[in-house]
Amino acid sequence: MKVVRIYTGPDNQSHFEDLELPQPDLPTGGRAGGAEQRSALIPTEGVIVRDAQPGAESEFHPAPRRQFVVTLYGAGEIECGDGTKRRFGPGDIMLADDTTGQGHITRTIEARRNLMIPLAPSADISQWKRLGPA
Repeated sequence: MKVVRIYTGPDNQSHFEDLELPQPDLPTGGRAGGAEQRSALIPTEGVIVRDAQPGAESEFHPAPRRQFVVTLYGAGEIECGDGTKRRFGPGDIMLADDTTGQGHITRTIEARRNLMIPLAPSADISQWKRLGPA
């Protein structure tokens, strides 16, 4: 399962990278008879639901906390300090991890609902496989 991470680089700007969530070995089959994928448990601190209307845009800002941002519906665009942009739609998972530095710009393209899931301080992503830049 892929997660797009935004992080602060040594240049004090935000950058994207693709990460693969570790998945424990699960038995195949189950009640539905098919294989499934699931990540290991990731410690979190709650859930925030956010609705944004088209045209909503923020200036450069760092993430207020380390958090997953899961798009339920609609579309948004994130622009990093290095000028790269990514569009996020239904089912996309982003990890906002650029809590320092210049930060990123958030734009709402289509009416959008997100779940924002703050990570617990104990959440360790060091074992997540880096797939490279987004």
